[in-house]
Amino acid sequence: MGGRAPETIEHLVIIAGVRVSVWARRLLGVDLFESAGTDEVGVPQPSAGAPLAVRMRPSRPEEVLGQAHLLEPGSPLRRLIEPPEAGALPPSSVILWGPPGTGKTTLAYLVAHVSGRRFVELSAVTAGVKDVRQVIADARRRLAGSGEETVLFIDEVHRFSKTQQDALLPAVENRWVTLMAATTENPSFAVISPLLSRSIMLTLRSLETEDLDALITRALADERGLGGRIPLEDDAREYLLRLAGGDARKSLTILEAAAGTAGSAGAESITLDAMERAIDVAAVRYDRDGDQHYDVISAFIKSMRGSDVDAALHYLARMVVAGEDPRFIARRIVIAASEDVGMADPTALQTAVAAAQSVALIGMPEARIILAQAVVHVASAPKSNASYAGINAAIADVQAGRIGVVPAHLRDSHYAGSQRIGHGAGYVYSHDEPHGVARQEYLPEDLAGSRYYQPTDRGFERTLTERLDRVRDLLGRDR
Repeated sequence: MGGRAPETIEHLVIIAGVRVSVWARRLLGVDLFESAGTDEVGVPQPSAGAPLAVRMRPSRPEEVLGQAHLLEPGSPLRRLIEPPEAGALPPSSVILWGPPGTGKTTLAYLVAHVSGRRFVELSAVTAGVKDVRQVIADARRRLAGSGEETVLFIDEVHRFSKTQQDALLPAVENRWVTLMAATTENPSFAVISPLLSRSIMLTLRSLETEDLDALITRALADERGLGGRIPLEDDAREYLLRLAGGDARKSLTILEAAAGTAGSAGAESITLDAMERAIDVAAVRYDRDGDQHYDVISAFIKSMRGSDVDAALHYLARMVVAGEDPRFIARRIVIAASEDVGMADPTALQTAVAAAQSVALIGMPEARIILAQAVVHVASAPKSNASYAGINAAIADVQAGRIGVVPAHLRDSHYAGSQRIGHGAGYVYSHDEPHGVARQEYLPEDLAGSRYYQPTDRGFERTLTERLDRVRDLLGRDR
């Protein structure tokens, strides 16, 4: 390596792109896997000057919030966290998939601190194939020599090329290392199939408001955090919870900035004003549980129904800026696409559902773009509530007792003896008939002639009306 020699272990680590570099350890004659002055293996304790989000990383599984579904006894992640048992197989390699701030890196560091396994971290942004192979070679030597297991954590694994991911396959296949790979991208597209098939994919969920509230409370009181030195006022807490959008790291970063702003001003508590100044964003007066919440979402839905695209985008913007849960907004758009657009434009529901799935995958702030596209589609589409009215009318009949028996020719005739009691007798197979429509009664006798779906003359339903009229003629139904 040319040029001036690095003066610190940290410098060598940055150049290698490896949290714990094999060649740096050999050069300096130290074992970086055992942190000086700590009894943890893998990573050092965070310093007092580390960001609040780093200092507040859980030190035991019970402190992990929002991911209880991954930490059940005997689960792959729990086996990774618990110390290895003599003679037991190493735990499975895992791929952690979830939005930013849900705890992927936190879980990896928890494994490093608690399990007692050797822990190595690579960043997909800086590490290359050579770094991967060095770590794997050293892990093989340790496993063969002392039986020591190595956990290899790769952050942002979706940034690894196919060649880099291929380099991991022998190590994962032969369990020379236990891989923990973190990604915000869908692993089905971002991770090569052979690596996926050798690992267990674990999906992390965005933190709920209750989880973030507990995290903020802990950070305010814990000595690792603010140590009870400055309280957080209620309106500032509510604003912080809205703004965080399910992201634990974001919530702690904002809290730390606001605490610094309040402290610099000599304030006795963290106020809403201090939080606004810390992040340079004016708080929209919006209470999730109060009138503003219901008024804004009501206006949002009615603006889409009324085909006012501009008004719908305005109310969407108010909810986004106020920190409303984007998943809640997406659900309302999906409902509107079916309730208010329906078959007048069947593609509106496809757009809305795709938006809801994308919002859950991507998270804020980019999710606002996806929400806006879905809002524009639903608001500008032709409108029909005929499907909505149809199911309501059918349910009303059922609840009123207008049910009747299923016609004999429509009953199941596949089990032994069913034909002896007349099930299926006289049924006409539709595909054998002209136009694919069989003239026979489908409704129970008591409901013969009932009409639930009444399409409009708007959008695609105009074409659908013409088709249904022809079909009902073929079925012998009066218009």
